[in-house]
Amino acid sequence: MHGLTFANPGFLFLLLIVPALAVWYFYRRNVNPPVMQVSSTRGFRKDYVQWRHYLYNGLYVTRLLAITLLIIAMARPQTSLSRQSINVEGIDLVIALDISGSMLAQDFRPDRLEAAKDVAMDFIDGRPNDRIGLVIFSGESFTQCPITTDHAVLKNLFKEIKSGMIDDGTALGDGLALAISRLKDSKAVSKVIILLTDGVSNMGSVDPLSAAEIGKLFGIRIYTIGIGTMGYAPYPVQTPFGIQMQQMKVEIDEPLLARISQMTDARYFRAQNITKLREIYREIDKMEKTRIDVTEFRKRKEEFLPLAMIAFILLALEGFIRYAVLKTIP
Repeated sequence: MHGLTFANPGFLFLLLIVPALAVWYFYRRNVNPPVMQVSSTRGFRKDYVQWRHYLYNGLYVTRLLAITLLIIAMARPQTSLSRQSINVEGIDLVIALDISGSMLAQDFRPDRLEAAKDVAMDFIDGRPNDRIGLVIFSGESFTQCPITTDHAVLKNLFKEIKSGMIDDGTALGDGLALAISRLKDSKAVSKVIILLTDGVSNMGSVDPLSAAEIGKLFGIRIYTIGIGTMGYAPYPVQTPFGIQMQQMKVEIDEPLLARISQMTDARYFRAQNITKLREIYREIDKMEKTRIDVTEFRKRKEEFLPLAMIAFILLALEGFIRYAVLKTIP
């Protein structure tokens, strides 16, 4: 037991009544002794006192001890420090997500962006010990969520992502550079970026390969995912007659994405459907398991229950002895 504290320390003042009750008991016995007329005092000699006499006086001591234990139990003693060494798996990770207009293509249901969000949130649920952040990019890049262990907040920010939040385009290098900036100062043993896009880099001020080189210098592995079917995909287009679906060619710069991953000792994946996308995240999940030692602290552990149980046992014992063993006939 380390660092014993009390949740309700005010109850401890009630302990003052225990010595008061003891003084009152012995004062009452000495000041007002019982009076009885007998023909001989032989039975009251010291060597004639029976065990019942001592047992009767011991009952009050038992009651005082039970009261003491109950008062301490009401004060709710707690151990404030209990340490336990455990092993957990954790990394620092940033998801860099393309939200350009082409991510609205409906070769995934309901579209690429929503499918990518759903699968990524399932991935987050499976990594409870990781610090995870979120960067979004299209024509420019933006930090939607810094790396955090508060996955509830992270998932809420994921849900708020929509295409059109920032200027359209595919600034792949800018998005990657921003994700790297979120991890470069991390002290984690393992630092990872998952970059998902469906297009070709056509905007931005940072060359994607230059960004990958910087990531390599900081020991960051960059897994890249190209999302989109082969050939053509239905894409919503605004026309004078409203939004209509048109078949648009799927163009993903796979050699560039593969090169980025190769430079950082990671892998490139192609997701042609949502099933394959889920398999990719599961594969990344298996590859990125880093065991670290953690000391877990439990700040409060209730300790009142054993005291209360002992007190009730003492009270029950007192009642049994008083009304069964020492039972008298009126």
